[in-house]
Amino acid sequence: MWSDTLLPDSYSYPQKEIRETLDDAIEAFGHGEPVLVHDDADRENEVDLVYPAHAVTPSDVARMRNDAGGLICVALSHDVAETFDLPFLHDAVDHPAGRTTDIQYDDRSSFSLTVNHRETFTGVVDNDRARTIAELGAAARNPAAADFAGEFDTPGHVHLLRAAPGLLDDRQGHTELGIALADLADVPPAVVVCEMLDDETGGALSRSSAKSYARDTDSVFLNGSTVLEAVRAD
Repeated sequence: MWSDTLLPDSYSYPQKEIRETLDDAIEAFGHGEPVLVHDDADRENEVDLVYPAHAVTPSDVARMRNDAGGLICVALSHDVAETFDLPFLHDAVDHPAGRTTDIQYDDRSSFSLTVNHRETFTGVVDNDRARTIAELGAAARNPAAADFAGEFDTPGHVHLLRAAPGLLDDRQGHTELGIALADLADVPPAVVVCEMLDDETGGALSRSSAKSYARDTDSVFLNGSTVLEAVRAD
């Protein structure tokens, strides 16, 4: 029976444990749920909200806009990008600004084209972006059978990223970590990545704050090193 005895002011309710194992992440991805992925303190030192692209809905896009706040991008595996004939943006842009890169945390950028699905309207509203993202995920399931140029138009409102050919052996960014997680979860090699930002500082959300968010929303939090270790041990 419930007791109406008041608890002392000093009483603290036990906090939920954060789900942060690789098995947790694989299960979440398999159900179309997001995983918070921290790359590394010696790299960008950022946490991204990462979704399997094929399962993304308009409410997921709204969550990325409101809870994460960074750029919403779709990362594709190297093989998928090659099949779709997607260039790196710095190779495709005939402008002096695109001929050199000056990135402090990496050797190059993963950015490719920006696209909209051809059946969207403006391309930027949640329904439109969700359509573009989900269709990219569907196309990545069997890229040889997809008509990429027939389905997607450029420029658009969804940024595409190309994973490195050797994936985590070549690069350990969120692009590669997300694609590696998709491979482990046996879902199409297309993932949405969106940086989590801090509303108060305007900078990247700290790892500790991201873990608190994961606890509050019952989301999975994963260190990039966990994915890297699993892939190298396979």
